[in-house]
Amino acid sequence: MSAIPFSFEIYPPRTAEGLPALYETIRVLADAGPRFISVTFGAGGSTTDRSLAVLTHILRETSVPPVAHLTCVGSTYADATAVIREFLDAGIRRFLALRGDPPAGVAEDDVFLGDLESAAQLVQLIGRVQAERSPYREREIPGVPGAASVTAGERVEISVAAFPNGHPRSRHRFEDIDALLAKQAAGATSAITQLFFDADEYLGFVARARAEGVRIPILPGIMPITSPARLRRVLELTCDARPAALGAALDAAADAATARAVGIAHAADLARAVVAGGAPGIHLYAFNNHATVLDVLAAAGVETSTREEITT
Repeated sequence: MSAIPFSFEIYPPRTAEGLPALYETIRVLADAGPRFISVTFGAGGSTTDRSLAVLTHILRETSVPPVAHLTCVGSTYADATAVIREFLDAGIRRFLALRGDPPAGVAEDDVFLGDLESAAQLVQLIGRVQAERSPYREREIPGVPGAASVTAGERVEISVAAFPNGHPRSRHRFEDIDALLAKQAAGATSAITQLFFDADEYLGFVARARAEGVRIPILPGIMPITSPARLRRVLELTCDARPAALGAALDAAADAATARAVGIAHAADLARAVVAGGAPGIHLYAFNNHATVLDVLAAAGVETSTREEITT
């Protein structure tokens, strides 16, 4: 598995005071040689400034492409367009377009939904803003004064979310694949899955998606679950069924170090299995902790650019 591409997700700190520590984590993650590092985005743009600060730091200080998460829930067209332009002006060319979740206590049909009703519409808007901003390129034709060749403008790369076990608000088992087809039609260039606990969940989802016409790469998102508390929190958010074997192993762990080892081993096993089944790479949810995800890659046999000593 040594040549497998990998990538990471991080999130902006709650306050600006947390940026220096995150920048050190980014340095270590970037030195490992990921294909990209994605940065999350608060609902309704609540972390726009800090997200942009982290993205531009990655852009300036590393050779790794940053991917900007964008959510559209509760946004007007004008607000969403302004944020997209701000990110493009900062040099960001890769996005993860997400609908986003409603705030706690707000009903699905409330007015908070805003102008954009789906991630597919956000994908279209990102592409439209970039096309308007850079509609074409001109290149002078040598030896022909005043003449130029015209080519299409720069395109952005837009990833979207995929849900192997179904979105918590899905009405039927194929709705998630229908949504992925809509995102693909809107211009999405790849997908990243939400977490799953068994390789067959990812592989089965990919097989169904391919049978229905999804052609874009579907990257498995793997989350190291290193404590019973984290597992409980994840299940609350995703509404997935509790993974019996992992849950029992975490509950039986004698201490935090043992639980961490259980989570790393489980994530490494998942990585090996999905890659063996044809996954195009591995995307790891880092929780702003470089040690855990690098240990997962090491346990899975994935070669990184550096093998510096990792401490928690």
